[in-house]
Parts: sequence; structure tokens; C-alpha cells
Amino acid sequence: MRSWIAAGIDVVMVLLFAMVGRRSHSETDTVLGVLQTAWPFLVAAVVGSLIALLWHDAYGWRSALTVWLTTVVGGMLLRLASGDTAAWPFWIVAFITLGILIVGWRLIARSVLRVRASRHPDPAR
Repeated sequence: MRSWIAAGIDVVMVLLFAMVGRRSHSETDTVLGVLQTAWPFLVAAVVGSLIALLWHDAYGWRSALTVWLTTVVGGMLLRLASGDTAAWPFWIVAFITLGILIVGWRLIARSVLRVRASRHPDPAR
């Protein structure tokens, strides 16, 4: 169940990435426009999430790195394959921004889960 929640949050992060990018270029934030910008990264994020299932830890560092790198590289390759552009500055911005978003929310989630576990120890252990 956690893997599907993680994949859903990753989708939200990719949509946020697309919305912020469009806004920074003074493009409109219509649903269709955001989806047009986000689709390559959304597809790549889903692929990354499926690969991350191998690690059995949706919030772990291996899953975070797998989803992050697959989202950026796969998203850029899909952009290029569809005839869109992917200049080097965009690669850099995407790596940094998606890294903060995809890895960052997992770091926060792990911290929250650790605090909760320390406050409410599992009696079965």
C-alpha cells in the first residue's frame, strides 16, 4: 500500500514541478498545459515507481534515488523523442528541483514515521 501512496505523491510532485516551471516562463496554468508539460516526467515517474517496488521500501533512499533519476532521465528522453527540447540548463534545473521534491518528501515522511514510532512503540516487538 505504501508504494502506491508514494507513487501518488511522486505524481503530485511532478505536477508541481510542471506548474512551477510553466509559471516561471509566464505560461498559463491550464490543466491541459500542465499535463502537456508534465506527461514525459509522469510516465517516467511511474516507470521509476515500478522499478522501486523491487526495494520494498517506498520511503527508502534506494527508492528515492531510483524514482528521482528515472523521472529526470526518462522524462528528458521522452521529451526529446516527442520532438520537444531539453537544453542543458533545463536538465540541471530538473535534476535539482525534482531531487528536492521526490527525495525531499521521502526524507520528511521517514522523519515523521520515526518520531511516531518512538512515541508509540510497537507492543508486538
